[in-house]
Amino acid sequence: MVEVTLTLFTGSAALRRATRNDLPAILGLLADDPISASRGDADRAEDRPAYERAFAAIDKDPAQQLLVATSTEGEVIGTMQLTVIPGLARVGSSRLQIEAVRVRADHRSRGIGGAMIRWAVDNAPSYGAQLVQLTSDAARVDAHRFYERLGFTASHVGFKYPVPEIR
Repeated sequence: MVEVTLTLFTGSAALRRATRNDLPAILGLLADDPISASRGDADRAEDRPAYERAFAAIDKDPAQQLLVATSTEGEVIGTMQLTVIPGLARVGSSRLQIEAVRVRADHRSRGIGGAMIRWAVDNAPSYGAQLVQLTSDAARVDAHRFYERLGFTASHVGFKYPVPEIR
């Protein structure tokens, strides 16, 4: 992906593939989110090797794109991860999964999140996807309204199962 320009309510932002140098800013976005922080995303120094391994795995996987939105000054102000999931259901359709959408607190309500999601939806065919899907924590009621305004429907119920650590 080449850097693209996102049109916001006022001004613009750039959207590009994240680099390893963006990792501190992305971790800051996760740590600033109360739900992510409650799951352990606190951007602690001792966790940095795990984040770096995860970034390397995402970065080398052609089915993954970790993207960042940047301000005109070059600061990371948003992020999202896209994953192409091939499938047999729906006559062999692939899905574009959107995950970990975050916008920096001081840049919210400027249209950044909506512009990022619209870009992903508009570009789904270029990824070979016939469906765009996302999940959102049940506690994120405001986010649910946001996704519905963008045309998403709450059509499924999701489940999670925590896998015990092997020691």
